[in-house]
Order: sequence, then structure tokens, then C-alpha cells
Amino acid sequence: MPLVRIDALTADSERLHALGRAVHDALVESIGFPPDDLFQVLTGHDGERSVLRYGQYLGNRDDDLVLVGVTMRAGRTPDEKRALYRRIAELAHAYAGTEPRNVLVTVTENTSVDWSFGDGIAQYAQE
Repeated sequence: MPLVRIDALTADSERLHALGRAVHDALVESIGFPPDDLFQVLTGHDGERSVLRYGQYLGNRDDDLVLVGVTMRAGRTPDEKRALYRRIAELAHAYAGTEPRNVLVTVTENTSVDWSFGDGIAQYAQE
């Protein structure tokens, strides 16, 4: 189960949904997650009441910035992660018009016992 958090500047509901779809499709295609494995938090920032701050470290970004955080269980290869990053950037451009240079992605990995899908149970963990 990936847990996805997307924060985007100048993003209305339509753009947020397009970005969410882009990330989900990339996870299904690149990593092989099931299509119904969907858990996302999508947040738009208007630049006044809600702000994202960014610099130009390792890239040239503008106010079309999208930050994508993916939390998932450990075990993916570096090549799978590279394919995921590339596909997220491609689909964010195709679905939401976001320039690939404005898509910053991080992956955080954890273990099976770090997940509970409800009822206070670690469903993935061996008892």
C-alpha cells in the first residue's frame, strides 16, 4: 500500500485530481501496485494563505511546483524507483500540464509492521 501525499502550488480541485491520477497510474505501471490500492492526500496551496517554499537546488522550478511524497514498504530496486520518478513526471505533464522540472518526488520506505488498515491491527505483520 502506498500512501501518497501531493502538495501543489496554484492547484484547484481539477488539477489536484489529475496529479493524483498521474501518481497512481505511475505506481501501478512502474511498481505494480494493484489499481484499487489507492490512498492519497491531495493539497493545493494558493501562495497566500497556504504556501510552499522552494529553491532552485538541482533544478529550475517555478510556481507550478508539485511535491509528491510516497510512503511504501521497502523492497523496490533503484531501477524501479527511477522508472517511477520518470513516469510520475511524464504523467503529471500529460494529465495536469505540469512541467516535469517542477515535479519533486520523495520515497519513504518502511516495514510491514508499520501499517494498520483499521481496527488497530497490523494486517501485514506476522503474528
